[in-house]
Amino acid sequence: MARRAAFLYDDRLADHVLSDTHPMRPVRLRYTHDLLDGYDAFSGSYSSLVAPRPASEDEIAWHHTAGYIDAVRAIGAGDWSVNPSAHNFGPGDNPPYEGMYDAAILSTGASVQAAEMLIAGDVDAAFNISGGLHHAMPNYAYGFCVFNDPVIAIKRLVAEGMRVAYVDIDCHHGDGVQHAFYDTNAVLTISLHESGVFLFPGTGSVQEIGAGLGKGYSVNVPLYPYTTDDVYLWAFREVVPGLLDSFQPDVLVTQLGIDSHYRDPITHMALTVQGFAEVVSELGARSPGKWLATGGGGYDLHAVARAWTLAYGVISEQTFADEIPSAYADTYDVVSLPDLEGPQIEDSVRDDARAFAEASVQTVHRLIFPPHGLRPV
Repeated sequence: MARRAAFLYDDRLADHVLSDTHPMRPVRLRYTHDLLDGYDAFSGSYSSLVAPRPASEDEIAWHHTAGYIDAVRAIGAGDWSVNPSAHNFGPGDNPPYEGMYDAAILSTGASVQAAEMLIAGDVDAAFNISGGLHHAMPNYAYGFCVFNDPVIAIKRLVAEGMRVAYVDIDCHHGDGVQHAFYDTNAVLTISLHESGVFLFPGTGSVQEIGAGLGKGYSVNVPLYPYTTDDVYLWAFREVVPGLLDSFQPDVLVTQLGIDSHYRDPITHMALTVQGFAEVVSELGARSPGKWLATGGGGYDLHAVARAWTLAYGVISEQTFADEIPSAYADTYDVVSLPDLEGPQIEDSVRDDARAFAEASVQTVHRLIFPPHGLRPV
């Protein structure tokens, strides 16, 4: 039976602007929707386009403090009696902007809505491309993220008694989600990311393995700059499938950031969109029947649109032609869904990336595998 999939989107998600110079450009969400629409991705009986609903304040409060929620609302309405810097807003990563609260509750609500659709059995998979804002902390913004929608959606699922596996393939470490579930064994968090030695947020070492009941349930696979598809896929396959099979989650939650793309302007990894899509396919093969996918980072706009189009193809079990639909191609001068070229990486850097990945995987096997009944390789 085909997987019943929902894509949560309307143009309200793409209408805000963080600043004129900010690398996070919500218009990338509209590009993704328009490309998928060009492929008629929502016309089948098993694929639906669903308008998102805002999260309630009570839902936001499952993770964030009342003082922080009030501050986001006030700052987003232009009330400067609140000190933005007290909650890490200001010039740089987290600029305050008009309508910030409304934008944040809508993207968060879409993830909660996706969780509720899975709980109700309305769909088997749901993709909220506006979500995946995995850095936000309980009382402050961080890394372009205001509210942490993966944490809030996961808490909704856990409240139903579900075991949740969270797999984060964003180029940046999924620090906010790890922080939220660091001491519980109800949620397994796995993050593959560019090492914090080289990239924000500076966390995500292999030695961060959880605490108390959660010891062994926080898993990190840091990778070297300019890691390419082959090494990334090798590291993924060495860690993720075995842990998911052992953990046996009721629902899989994934953060599908594509700032790992070799053309991304603010990171240093070297994946292609087809390499990314192969990772998503591996995740889909391990879905326990309920799969909540979110977006995340990605700052080359058309790499984002192409990668998330391929991801939704995996999620909804559709195959899209390599040739971009003519209306989109003519508008944006993009002709191919997969990358036609790959990154040019020197052999010595490839060797360094492979050695770094091998060291990370070996440490994960040593520290994490035994508590899960898996034999270190």
